[in-house]
This record gives sequence, C-alpha cells and structure tokens, in this order.
Amino acid sequence: MVRKFLYLVAILTGLFVAGRLALTFWGTDLARLALVPTGGYERTAPLPPGAYAEARMWLSRPGAANDPARFRPTGLAADPAPLGAAVFFIHPTSYINRAHWNAPLDDAEANRLAGAMARGMASAFNASPQLWAPRYRQATFGAFLTDNTARDAAIDLAYGDVRLAFAAFLAAIPADQPIVLVGHSQGGLHLKRLIRDEVAGKPLARRIVAAYVIGWPVSIAHDLPAMGLPACASAAQTGCVASWLSYAEPAEPQDTREAYRRNSALDGKAPGDSPMLCTNPLTWTIGAAAPASANRGTLVPGKTEGTGTLTPGMVPARCGPDQFLLIGPPPEMGDYVLPGNNYHVYDIPLFWANLRDNVAVRTAAWRAAGSPAR
Repeated sequence: MVRKFLYLVAILTGLFVAGRLALTFWGTDLARLALVPTGGYERTAPLPPGAYAEARMWLSRPGAANDPARFRPTGLAADPAPLGAAVFFIHPTSYINRAHWNAPLDDAEANRLAGAMARGMASAFNASPQLWAPRYRQATFGAFLTDNTARDAAIDLAYGDVRLAFAAFLAAIPADQPIVLVGHSQGGLHLKRLIRDEVAGKPLARRIVAAYVIGWPVSIAHDLPAMGLPACASAAQTGCVASWLSYAEPAEPQDTREAYRRNSALDGKAPGDSPMLCTNPLTWTIGAAAPASANRGTLVPGKTEGTGTLTPGMVPARCGPDQFLLIGPPPEMGDYVLPGNNYHVYDIPLFWANLRDNVAVRTAAWRAAGSPAR
C-alpha cells in the first residue's frame, strides 16, 4: 500500500527533526542504514479497550495541563465565541529512533516533538473546548524507508491505536455534537483509513463538519468514494474533505506526483494520472488561485521554541497543473523547508488563520442546517 509515497513522505516528515541531517549529508542509502530498524518486527499486542481512558494517552484533551495545542500566537485576537464542534487531530511522525518499529508511548523525544507539532498545527483548532489529539504508537521514520514487511505491520499498529483513540473520543463527547477531523502527513494517512472504516456509510457521517487531510494526497477518483465524503467546494460546505500539499516556486514536485501515480489508494487501485484533491485554503474552492492579501495570517515560528507570530498577507496560494498548492516565491519560515521548495512541514502554519476561521464558518453552517449541506 502506497509504498513509494510512504517512503517519500517519511523523508519529508523526518526532515523536520534529526533525519534532515541524515538525508542532507548522507543521502538516501546511508539514511536507510542509519534509520531503519535492524531487528525483526516486535509483535506488539493491541492496546486494551480502555487504554484511552487514561489522561497520559492524550497529547491534547480538555482539561489537560500544559496542553501544547492551547498555544496562542502573538497577534491572535480573542475568539468571539468557543467553537461548537469537537476536534480530533492526528499528529505527524515525531519518532525517528531505529530502536523500534513503533514509537514507545513514553519516548521523551518523540513526545517533545509531537508537542511542537501540536503547537504549530493543532493550535489552529483550539477555539474548540473539545480538542483531542491522541498519543499513538506511530510508525518510526525509518519504517517508511524500506519494503520490509515490518513496515506495513508498524503502520497497521499505529492505525489501530488511532482507531481505538477515536472510539474513546466519540464516547467522551456529546452524542449529537458535530465533529472536525484533522490529520497531517502520517496523521493524514491514518485519517483517510479512519474515515473509510468509521465514517463512510454510517450515521456518524452526518456529524462531520469537515475532514482536513493535509500533507497527504487524496485521490478524487480512488479515495473520496471510499471515504464517503465529497471534496469541499466552498468555504461553508459541510460533510466534506479538504486537502493540500504546499510548494514554493519554482516547485519540483515530480517525485511526489510519480509516487502518487503508482501506488494504491483506498480502493486498492493506483491513481495513475487521475487528479488529486487540491483545496485552496485561501478560497476554500478546488483548483483556485488567491493573492497574498487573502491570507489572514501565517504562523511564523519564533527563534525560541514555543513562540510564534501571525503575519497577514505573507503568501498567496494557487493550485498548479499537477494539483500541488503553489505559494509563490519561497517565504522565510525557518530551517525545515525541504528539497524542491517543498513546504510540507508548514502546510498548516502557512494558512493558520484562514484555517481557524474556516472551521468556525463550517461549524456555524452545520449548526444552522442541523446536518451536512452536500
């Protein structure tokens, strides 16, 4: 399943941390030697059914102390009202250690980096009092650098944790509360599967305000039908899917596009040259263009960890001919811009304020209609 694309996105996500140095200075082959676990897959039991009743199993949840997702950047105005939807956020890869195929839940460095990702990404949704982000035994970065069958087992174990956490999330929120789903990179991969398995064709689908599958491709023909939700075509549409992958210009997304073309989607087929979904987060339409003046605020990381400033009008956005989101000349966002002008790590921070506003618009539309407007 999605073999080459998993490999590529692992590289992109891994560049967020120490893997960036390995791949820059050693090259792919040495990175594989340095980062792929050498031992066989550790047969690990599923978590017990009540595991996510424990507070320690959540990176973010209501009432959590020192919750990184509650970060508010400099320049953010007070929210006019709490968001009336519950949010389930699946964080990207933060574990690069080769000691295990899956991250131990108590790994301090993986948890620290996951917290940094929650500050930069999940914080866009913290107008909701019900913001939940599980810890899970994510597949290690190196698992995506190999065809070893252990890789698939590691991804499946991580997904099993996410699925169990989602069940706990549903049990903890009111039975009629609308829901926003968000995942980035590895989190986006798990979110696609979760929607297929837990939402498509089920009564729960009517509670979905929107699903933001960011930093992972969504095939219009081969993923969306299995997910049972249409692509978001307007800012106030509900019960729909939004997705984008960000590149500055000149963009070099050829490897990503080739990986998407050749590897299996949710229906088990290779998407080939069929379009992937490109949602413009400045217009919330498909395949559109918008100037930088439409950008209400990019979250620019501060030089000190845990700080950041909202800067309006920093980048434009347009969907290019290959359905990648193009953001104009490279903006200064920090040290983790990837080869080919790939802004994968910044997919959410680039459009942080617009995303925050859009969730409020869709939630209001859902509540006004009482059900998704499709």
